[in-house]
Amino acid sequence: MAKQPTQKTIDKWQRWFAIDCNNRTWDLTSKPERTPDEDREILLGAYAAAFHWSKIGKPINDARADLTLAHVHALLGHDISLYYAQRSLAVFENNAGEDWDLAFAHAEMAQAAAVIGDKESHARHYALARERGLAIQDEEDRNVFMEEFARIPSEVKGKGS
Repeated sequence: MAKQPTQKTIDKWQRWFAIDCNNRTWDLTSKPERTPDEDREILLGAYAAAFHWSKIGKPINDARADLTLAHVHALLGHDISLYYAQRSLAVFENNAGEDWDLAFAHAEMAQAAAVIGDKESHARHYALARERGLAIQDEEDRNVFMEEFARIPSEVKGKGS
């Protein structure tokens, strides 16, 4: 009979899977074109990362997982992206996290608003994301944010506000 792993070992695995799933998801989201199988993989990867963080992470890890879920759902055109973006923004507006966390939270709110066609919300969060993004202190973090921010539509065509 196989020896059962210790909780410490399980926690180490949970952390490894959370990071690996998150990184794979973000790598795939940055591709200019994805196959239907890759779209499925980013969705499964985002949920897998969120699941593993929920087992061993802190509240900030959960908020970042929600940010990833918002991002993936928005890329796939799912209205539920707004739910995850709002959850993440609520955490980061309360000064949890790094300066880039709040910039990304506003960017995901803008992206979710674009998905549902809410021009007013998109414009507000897009401007806040840009402002927060330009204010990111670390140059490398700022560059990563601005590269991702450039993929968000600058205006919304659709339903109105």
